[in-house]
Amino acid sequence: MLYWMLVFVPIPILLKFIAPQQDLLIFLAASLAIVPLAGWLGRATEQLAERSGEGVGGLLNATFGNATELIIAISALRAGLHDVVKASLIGSIVGNILLVLGAAMLAGGLRHKEQQFNALAARSQATLLTMATIALVLAAAYNAVVAPRAPEGLQRLSLYIAVVLLLVYGLFLVYSLITHKNLFAGDPHVASDGQQSPLWSKSKALLVLTVATLLIAWVSEILVAAIEPSAHQLGLSNLFVGVFIVAILGNAAEHSSAVSAAMKNRMDLSLSIAIGSSVQVALFVAPVLVLVSYAIGSAPMDLAFSGGLVLSVLLAVLITGQVAGDGRSDWLKGVQLLAVYLILGLAYFFTPDVLA
Repeated sequence: MLYWMLVFVPIPILLKFIAPQQDLLIFLAASLAIVPLAGWLGRATEQLAERSGEGVGGLLNATFGNATELIIAISALRAGLHDVVKASLIGSIVGNILLVLGAAMLAGGLRHKEQQFNALAARSQATLLTMATIALVLAAAYNAVVAPRAPEGLQRLSLYIAVVLLLVYGLFLVYSLITHKNLFAGDPHVASDGQQSPLWSKSKALLVLTVATLLIAWVSEILVAAIEPSAHQLGLSNLFVGVFIVAILGNAAEHSSAVSAAMKNRMDLSLSIAIGSSVQVALFVAPVLVLVSYAIGSAPMDLAFSGGLVLSVLLAVLITGQVAGDGRSDWLKGVQLLAVYLILGLAYFFTPDVLA
């Protein structure tokens, strides 16, 4: 199926040059084009995971999946669209731990009655997300209470917080890949569905990863340029578009890979992709964007997200910690995560831009 769906890839590129005013058509074409590219990225990641372990495989998938969001965010920073960047970052964090993980647990639970994963690894990643949420809460509180009297302090606080988060992420890589890599390696004795395809060579897997990522980045830029006017045609708010529509499409790679891994009874890889991607956005992508904003754009970006965005992350992290803390998953847990995501989506859908 992934082979024939590749015919959609050149369509949005051609439409961008032939009919640039057809925003809705370009948006729909780009959305279809991302699906097979995300599937190929996920397949290449699974091939690398077979050789390097679940932890490294999940990290590779999160990194390549988030590369698209980083490229798009840098383009938005250059245009001075800080609100769009912040909304997409929160949407990515929430989408990965609610939508992606929820869909993976549901799909895996429908095929396997109960699945096991390393609870210690899941809790360590959930703790990192809690720490990042604390940083966002403090930045928002500072912006509300102190910034009106000392506005220059918010930029410095955001810069120092970004440095701390980057340092913690670097230490987490050491923890997960070197000192405690056994926690993230997965169980080699977990029974799969019995359908083993021949392994690709490492060079082929890396080539597919690279090409798929570059094409996803290209198509995503076209999509993002068309998504706002398309959303207005459909009567959607900018806040809803940034937090949900852009995030869902941006997480297509992680979504495909996490669900595929869960259906093959590889929940350690699935959690490493879903939660690990949120960790990477919160502790790496967001701080990098703060630092990059000092070099590009009209003004530096801060970490003072709106109260509604911070609350969304806090609630998502709380339920994810509860669901992923016992080392087992089933379809009902997936439904619970998806239900929270749907409720958040409804709340944002009925929130006008003026209140964002």
